Amino acid sequence: MAQVQPQGQNPNGSGTAGGTTSLYVGDLHANVTDAQLFEAFSQMGQVVTVRVCRDLATRRSLGYGYVNFATPQDAARAIQEMNYIPLNGKPVRVMYSHRDPSVRRSGAGNIFIKNLDKSIDHKALHDTFSAFGNIISCKVAVDSSGQSKGYGFVQYETEESAQKAMAQLNGMLLNDKQVYVGPFLRRQERDSTANVTKFTNVYVKNLAESTTDDDLKNTFGEFGNITSAVVMKDGDGKSKGFGFVNFDNADDAAKAVEALNGKTFNDKEWFVGRAQKKSERETELKVRYEQSLREAADKFQSSNLYVKNLDDSISDEKLKELFTPYGTVTSCKVMRDPNGISRGSGFVAFSTPEEASKAMSEMSGKMIENKPLYVAVAQRKEDRRAILQAQFSQMRPGAMPPSVGPRMQIYSPGGPGIGQQVFYGQAPPPMIPPQMPSNMPLRDPVLSQHVPIGALATSLANASPEHQRTMLGENLYPLVEQLEAESAAKVTGMLLEMDQTEVLHLLESPEALKAKVAEAMDVLRSVAAGGAAEQLASLNLNDNLVS
Repeated sequence: MAQVQPQGQNPNGSGTAGGTTSLYVGDLHANVTDAQLFEAFSQMGQVVTVRVCRDLATRRSLGYGYVNFATPQDAARAIQEMNYIPLNGKPVRVMYSHRDPSVRRSGAGNIFIKNLDKSIDHKALHDTFSAFGNIISCKVAVDSSGQSKGYGFVQYETEESAQKAMAQLNGMLLNDKQVYVGPFLRRQERDSTANVTKFTNVYVKNLAESTTDDDLKNTFGEFGNITSAVVMKDGDGKSKGFGFVNFDNADDAAKAVEALNGKTFNDKEWFVGRAQKKSERETELKVRYEQSLREAADKFQSSNLYVKNLDDSISDEKLKELFTPYGTVTSCKVMRDPNGISRGSGFVAFSTPEEASKAMSEMSGKMIENKPLYVAVAQRKEDRRAILQAQFSQMRPGAMPPSVGPRMQIYSPGGPGIGQQVFYGQAPPPMIPPQMPSNMPLRDPVLSQHVPIGALATSLANASPEHQRTMLGENLYPLVEQLEAESAAKVTGMLLEMDQTEVLHLLESPEALKAKVAEAMDVLRSVAAGGAAEQLASLNLNDNLVS
């Protein structure tokens, strides 16, 4: 805790955010996995789900994740015990996950602290400011090397707590440095106050036809000395509806803009602002237009979710009911074939990207009607194809000895058993059951004795990250081989780049697997056509199953 002079009040502890069981975990090291997150937080109680959020295309960690507990008490204990505990050498921030993004966007209870001593970290800041109320979020800004930048942010559950903290700590000494503690301002608010351009020439538009130069002089002259005032006219001497007023003093011009912009004269609401050159106006308008297009496209794209592995009993109404707790659902549809039978997939659109992101993190992998949901940001077919092609281009080329085949898990006809498993391409077990026909291929038992999805999912949850990919590949390869024998190794490697829940869905749904294999083969053919045939020939499944 930072040393405060004079000392503030005693901490009053943290609340349980109304019985919330969902936690946000931030400042994650890039190498932290779902399994590590589960192992760390399961010490606090029964963990239902964990998820490290990743970039859709690169699969790199975004530096944060979510942990869902079975009870609010376990979640509260995790916040108390796990906050600022290092994972992979980097302290993490733990807080309640708030489903309503308006709480964060409103800025209520949010304060800014600067001139912090470099020794004050997240935990010290939290300990100091928790004396004034329950904290939602607390963070010291750091550079790329992890050193404090000398400022930070604290958001309280209530505005009252924020006001208390500002009143008590603004101007106080924290570790012998006088700090500033004030209300947090959004970037646009800071820009509007910090980057005020000095100007003397004022532009005014939406003028009435009867407004004259003298009218402008009289109106604007109240704010300071004017060197010129003119209403622009066309060739016939008719007003164009706009004009310019130039002041002697920039402060007078600023006062006039502030006072007159939006005022009504002769039933016309004036726009009054800084006069700009034509090129400057055109550039500004172009930037605004392009930005609005990007924002609209990004909002639509990131607000729309693709949901897969739906049970046949899930209707549009049921799907909407499942996702409504996470925000405003603007549209919801289960995809069906011409006969009205569910295809096992659908789309859910939210009003904001924040709501969609929350729904994706909470619902991905959740068991609905005994089936784990796959939830991701919806993509156009060409975008999915581009991502697959990008992933394929990053696969490592390597030579495979001709005598060694793909690693495939084999079980005896008596049933799967850990002690009995061998791999195709390795020596068989010393005892081969006599009832096995001599002309049966060695890998056929895998197809008839495939591991049940439920058992595989359980095994994956208990396996280390380095073994999970191998387990999935060993179960996926024989199914892919039935569809595309010659390219089974390459296609399997490509499919293993997807999320585990989606791979499990492919193992369970022959139709989905067939469609995805066909999509992967299209990518392989296009890459080969582009001159990468040599690279294709050198790729093998071993490179992609062993991490």
